[in-house]
Amino acid sequence: MPAVEQLSLLAAGAWSEREDAHARRVRRYADPYLARRSAGRKHPVEDFLFTYYTQKPGQLLRWHPGAGVVLSGEPAVARTGWKHYRRLDDGELALVGLRPGSVAVTFDRGKFLADRHEAVTFAGIILRGTAARPAQFGCFGLHEWAMVYRQDKFDLRHEYLKLRLGSAGTDQVVEDNRIRCSHFDAFRFYTPDAVPRNELAPTRENQRHLEQPGCLHANMDLYKWAYKLLPALPSELVMDCFELSWRIRAMDMQASPYDLEEWGYPAIRIETPDGKAAYVEHQRSFAAEAAALRSRLAHALAPLGTLDMQ
Repeated sequence: MPAVEQLSLLAAGAWSEREDAHARRVRRYADPYLARRSAGRKHPVEDFLFTYYTQKPGQLLRWHPGAGVVLSGEPAVARTGWKHYRRLDDGELALVGLRPGSVAVTFDRGKFLADRHEAVTFAGIILRGTAARPAQFGCFGLHEWAMVYRQDKFDLRHEYLKLRLGSAGTDQVVEDNRIRCSHFDAFRFYTPDAVPRNELAPTRENQRHLEQPGCLHANMDLYKWAYKLLPALPSELVMDCFELSWRIRAMDMQASPYDLEEWGYPAIRIETPDGKAAYVEHQRSFAAEAAALRSRLAHALAPLGTLDMQ
């Protein structure tokens, strides 16, 4: 851990612009969700990032500049009470060109690591391990189909979605295809009869050994690792992960057994050769984007002195 933290001052006008831009970016997704929630309506695709993940719209709306950035001036006063922020001492104020007694705040690296060391360590293990493995592109989104396999037997019914091929047709797709899901948080929702059809047995314990960079859910989870590491990361990076996750979720559901045409999401018919080819094309593109984001996460976390993905 470096003895002296490198700090840089962000001018008040510049960080105010970034904060406003971040708010507009978040509200594009959050406001429709909040309106639906208020009206008691649901959306099978566009609610997911706010209901499955633990970061709520109000938390996402808060803008953070990331480690090593100093914010000053009257707007910074409120942040003196924010978790994992600290005020600069007079010596640090002098180093960034501010007068003694000025109000200036920055990310509290020491307190954050004391509180979140395990989360940072586990995120590093997942990010490093996933980046190091070869990508697999042969799953065709069958995890979603396995979640409703033999749903009649288990009396599973989605409250407002229909199966495109009906129950029998959906079961046949599961039975006609090889299923090799490597992601525990998808596998854990399989129906009991689908579990033995998966060629792998993902668990929370072996998650660090199985996740691979072609997996849609592993790439969606970049958003999870990013927000769990706030405020060490800049919010712009978190939103880049969010928006990738948003687009992956859309494609994941298009390839699912559900009929989402009326919601504006035409099916990717993975039960056909053309549908499988389209799925893999999207999957490869998302994997490339996710690889770039993993690299940016590593760079952004370097000031913590805890993650080395080189």
